[in-house]
Amino acid sequence: MLNPAPDTQIALDKAVGGVQAHKGSWVALSLRERITILDEIGRDIKTIADGWVAAGLSAKGLRPNSFGEGEEWLALATIYRQVRLLRQALIEIERDGKPRIPGPITTRPDGQVVVRVFPQDLIDRIMLPGVQADVWLEPGVEPAEVAPGQAAFYRDQPAAGKVVLVLGAGNNAALVPGDFLYKLFVEGKVVVLKPNPVNAYLGPLIEQGFRALVQRGFLQIVYGGAEVGRYLCRHPAVDEIHMTGSRHTYEAIVFGSDQDEGLHRAKRRPRLDKPVTAELGNISPVIVVPGPWSDHDIEIQARKLASWLVFNSAFACVTPRVVIQAKAWAKRERLTQAIGRVLSQVDTRQAYYPGAAATYHRFVTAHPEARPYGAANSGHLPWAIIPDVDPNNAADICFRQEPFCSLLAETALAADNPADYIDRAVAFANDSLWGTLIAAIVIHPKSLKDPAVAAALDRAVANLRYGSVVVNLAPGFAYFFMVTPWGGFPGHTPDDIQSGIGVVNNVLMLARPQKSVIRGPFKPWPDPFVVTFRHGAEFFKDFANFQACPSLWQVPGLFWKAAQP
Repeated sequence: MLNPAPDTQIALDKAVGGVQAHKGSWVALSLRERITILDEIGRDIKTIADGWVAAGLSAKGLRPNSFGEGEEWLALATIYRQVRLLRQALIEIERDGKPRIPGPITTRPDGQVVVRVFPQDLIDRIMLPGVQADVWLEPGVEPAEVAPGQAAFYRDQPAAGKVVLVLGAGNNAALVPGDFLYKLFVEGKVVVLKPNPVNAYLGPLIEQGFRALVQRGFLQIVYGGAEVGRYLCRHPAVDEIHMTGSRHTYEAIVFGSDQDEGLHRAKRRPRLDKPVTAELGNISPVIVVPGPWSDHDIEIQARKLASWLVFNSAFACVTPRVVIQAKAWAKRERLTQAIGRVLSQVDTRQAYYPGAAATYHRFVTAHPEARPYGAANSGHLPWAIIPDVDPNNAADICFRQEPFCSLLAETALAADNPADYIDRAVAFANDSLWGTLIAAIVIHPKSLKDPAVAAALDRAVANLRYGSVVVNLAPGFAYFFMVTPWGGFPGHTPDDIQSGIGVVNNVLMLARPQKSVIRGPFKPWPDPFVVTFRHGAEFFKDFANFQACPSLWQVPGLFWKAAQP
């Protein structure tokens, strides 16, 4: 698929000047006018939906009517959900001065404030029974400060606007609108968007689907590679930068890409004198808690874990990269083998992300014991599991580099009992794995009947230094919900950036979020989010339309389709 040609410097200056000229009017725009813009966006996205999915299939080499097509519809569902929830938030700000918090605000024994943000309503409860999401605020925030801290832009109404350059992600189609909509509607800044060259083909579709912003001068889209990005980052009319990508790109932006980069970073002296927020990936751990798993449990969880790897061809920040197990658990190898059996039944995918093949071969060269699944056809890579990586080798590539390709590693920790194992797994994830974006835990409900294990799980959720912690649910929900802030754990600095600085999504506009905590059932039914589901394309197309405008009468049909064999 052809990408738009890179823009000239004259075109770039014109784009930046265009949004610069409208930053004041965006700040002054009424809530009612913003709601009208979101209404227009909702209608316009529907006109490009089929083309959006077709473009994704072509660019990623996915077959029509496959689960891969369903993934592209799920990306659109995420965008629809964000637009709808932003609209609802603005209506509530217009009426009450702040977005409505749907659940209780509680305080943990240590004083940390927890805000229940999901389910939002009855439809959420019916569609995802047993799923709950909380936002933990930073220590020091008092319960009485939660509501007054919401919607800071709309409360404080700055006198002057700002221009933010958004350097869009190259992997998942939902991330690019997610970033610029957050900057516009939550932070109140106009946007120059430069898509990553990998998915710049989406640019013309974004221009059509979000023309309500483009035509009013609040969003401009430009094209090009690293040179264009470098020029825009240093443009005097660009006030801030937000990016989703790799830490290496971030370091090049902030410290420079020449031989002096290391010196500038060592001296904690950025070359770029502008605020930069970023989401930079993660070596995402999955902590599997040993317990009374039946053979059926093993098969169900293997389908889930394999699906988390396959999603978006393994090019996602939520992709599991290290499965942590208990060394003495009798079913450890059985689970690893079951994951492999599922992967062997899944078609390999085109390795469309640049550098994926080289990354894959670097990992399997370091670990020749890697188990491949599926044939490496032209442009494809096998799925792979690297078993039994030594957890004591802190320098292992599996623990220090995010494998942005179709493989995951497995490691095992010695422990005296399940509670001790959970504590050790948390320490390992915190101290041995690069990144702080998202971690997952899989635990059998019968295990929680042991008070020691239940207490260890509570400690794990509290002690994991990750921006999102997901229990028994696909990590991707942490992004999809939109009411859960998305970003690295707070506290990183430019010289040790890890998974980044700042958050997006956060449509309830909560101040000072620390982490999102999402819990779901061990065995959801039905579960259309697994790659063995044969009706993914049809289901997720309907699911996308449902997210655009949900109603109770649509729910039975969705459940019926999700339950099909």
